[in-house]
Amino acid sequence: MSDLRAEQLRNLPVILPDGRALGVVHDAIVETETTSITHLFVTNPPVHLVEDGVHIAIPWRWVRSIGDVVLLRWFPQTPVPKSR
Repeated sequence: MSDLRAEQLRNLPVILPDGRALGVVHDAIVETETTSITHLFVTNPPVHLVEDGVHIAIPWRWVRSIGDVVLLRWFPQTPVPKSR
């Protein structure tokens, strides 16, 4: 994954460890000093996983692998609440 370019991630489906779809990668958040990806910005998550289906930033450390999809190694069991 170290040779991956951020634009290659756009529009890839994001899949939870149990096989459910979380959404689609819209963009990557890059730390400018090291030019490394810190988060993936995922759009259109289902409302049963993220309150109100708001877009969500997934920490890079949660990513298990990347191919035709982004497979996560972990995701919270309870719905992620919307920030208030």
